[in-house]
Amino acid sequence: MLIVVGKRLALLAVMLLGLATLMFVITQVAPGDPARLIAGPNATQDMVDTIRREHGLDLPLPQQYLHYLGGVLRGDLGRSMVSTKPVLQELARFFPATLELVLAAMTLGIVVGVPLGMLSAVYKDRTLDHLTRIFSVSGVALPAFWFGLLLQLYFSVKLEWLPVSGRLPITTPPPEPITHLLLVDAALRGEWATFGQALQHLVLPALVLSFPCLASILRVNRAEMIEVLASDHITAARAHGIAPWRIVAVYALRNAMLPTLAIIGLRFGWMLGSTVLVETVFDWPGIGLYAVQSALYSDFQPVIGVALIVGLSFMLINVAIDLAYAWLDPRLRET
Repeated sequence: MLIVVGKRLALLAVMLLGLATLMFVITQVAPGDPARLIAGPNATQDMVDTIRREHGLDLPLPQQYLHYLGGVLRGDLGRSMVSTKPVLQELARFFPATLELVLAAMTLGIVVGVPLGMLSAVYKDRTLDHLTRIFSVSGVALPAFWFGLLLQLYFSVKLEWLPVSGRLPITTPPPEPITHLLLVDAALRGEWATFGQALQHLVLPALVLSFPCLASILRVNRAEMIEVLASDHITAARAHGIAPWRIVAVYALRNAMLPTLAIIGLRFGWMLGSTVLVETVFDWPGIGLYAVQSALYSDFQPVIGVALIVGLSFMLINVAIDLAYAWLDPRLRET
């Protein structure tokens, strides 16, 4: 098992280096002069040159790359040209909101998608199976921004059940931070009114973000459950008189969860990177909205920081999925 962990961590370091290099190259070929944009349309050339020197944009490209790579290795992601604050500090402020949203969406996708996929396989080609298949296709096909706007119009504007945007009402102060996750902090502080308000604000964006994930988990789990339920060891378990619910929920589901874990890991990384549309529609103060606002000003340091954080999170999740694979299937521990 230690060999598996070592290999995955070595591969993680190589992938991070590749991601950092790719982001540097993209920012160099992107159109626009960040120094000119920050200085403003009425700035003189001397002002633009001063800003360029302050941010190291006047250095040769190899030197800029080494300086940038050294900063990444030290945990220094540079400063935002717009706010002049360290990017890492701003990411620490915005990332918990995105993480809370993604965790809520992923939890919803797993809690609903796995049981629905299991039931769809058990009742294959019956009414429930047909309904879940229609649901899964709709989940993959619906554009997130359009679905989010529809939910806002219906549940927020027409029914007035849920808030339109944000994490909390403007008049409600957030709880004293412990984990920087509003729901967790409010529960730990015993501020249940704030907890309820934060939950109401979380429902719609989490639902929109979870829909494609839920549909993918459902489809993969259904396909794997159908294959496993037709295997010899399940037939033998039925012949031995084991309870049907135990066969489905224990023997079949354990084997079917291997490919499902893979799609969960991929979807988790995908959701971290695809919160841009959802956070923009719901004005959710996370890294997606932060990246959009920075990109509009050609403020590339925050964009690079967001990409690195998302990439690192994606890689760590996949390492965790690989280790879970090795735990569920002992044959993989020697590879």
